[in-house]
Amino acid sequence: MADSSFDIEAGVDRQEVDNAINQAAREVGTRFDFKDTGTIIEWSGEEAIKVESASEDRVNAALEVLKDKCVKRKVSLKALDIGEPSDVSGGRSRVDVKLVSELPGDIAKTIVKDIKATKLKVTPTNMGDRIRVSGKKRDDLQEIQAMVKAKDHDAPLRFTNYK
Repeated sequence: MADSSFDIEAGVDRQEVDNAINQAAREVGTRFDFKDTGTIIEWSGEEAIKVESASEDRVNAALEVLKDKCVKRKVSLKALDIGEPSDVSGGRSRVDVKLVSELPGDIAKTIVKDIKATKLKVTPTNMGDRIRVSGKKRDDLQEIQAMVKAKDHDAPLRFTNYK
């Protein structure tokens, strides 16, 4: 019987993030407390989101709306690297939010060490941007997934390529 495997990687479903941004922008456009503030929530490049408004408190409120929509779309807030509010032209304020898309090396090492400590017959391989876990028994692989989910790592982990 061939080995089964899966990958552990960092990242989120870009389509779900896009849906969360669209829903947040729509809500900000219709809410009374954002009236006449010119609040904008939109993509700023491939892996970044721009939140801009008339004042810093309106930017923070719009950021909370975005976080709420992300949670409802099951997008981990660990995937959002939120910058500091900065002033832009015209007295407006802006926050840049980057999406975390790479598995940090220290977290990858910790995950590999935790997998090896379980003494299950699986082989974790650190492949730089992801960890491939392979083993003969699918039950062992499912145990590893449950263990990794139970430990709260500071990265938006997802499991892909389950074969």
